[in-house]
Amino acid sequence: MQTPEERLAELGLMLPAAISLPPDLHLPFALINVRGDRVFVSGHPKQTSEDAIAGPYGKVGADLSTEAAALAARDIALSVLANLRAEIGPLSRVAGWSRVFGMVNSAPGYDQQHLVINGFSDLIVDVFGAEVGRHARSAIGVAGLPMNFAIEIEAELSLA
Repeated sequence: MQTPEERLAELGLMLPAAISLPPDLHLPFALINVRGDRVFVSGHPKQTSEDAIAGPYGKVGADLSTEAAALAARDIALSVLANLRAEIGPLSRVAGWSRVFGMVNSAPGYDQQHLVINGFSDLIVDVFGAEVGRHARSAIGVAGLPMNFAIEIEAELSLA
């Protein structure tokens, strides 16, 4: 059976370095919070391969297309996996994804949030397989996100 890291390599994907927050950014919470066999993933934006927070910024449906936003959501999954691996070690420790909550900074009238967050969900299922990667999910439109991010995604999962 393939490990998640082997599956990522097969897909031609590399995880970025674990996120490095700007020194002037104070976050009074953990990006990855492990409590026993449960893991809570705080809202993540996209990041660069060098570990810095990156866009996209602005409103989906105005500044960003649904297709571009779905690709960014896929990249957010890579960011989550990088930070998760930095915290727990091998991704094969993940026993199951429980819940994903996607927020899309939406232009007025935009109603394709579910398609945007599919970029995240599809990658998780592809990397972990249908049984481990299967999760409940919400995808909502919001009037704004911190730092004007276009997308922010949080999750809950369990460890073996």
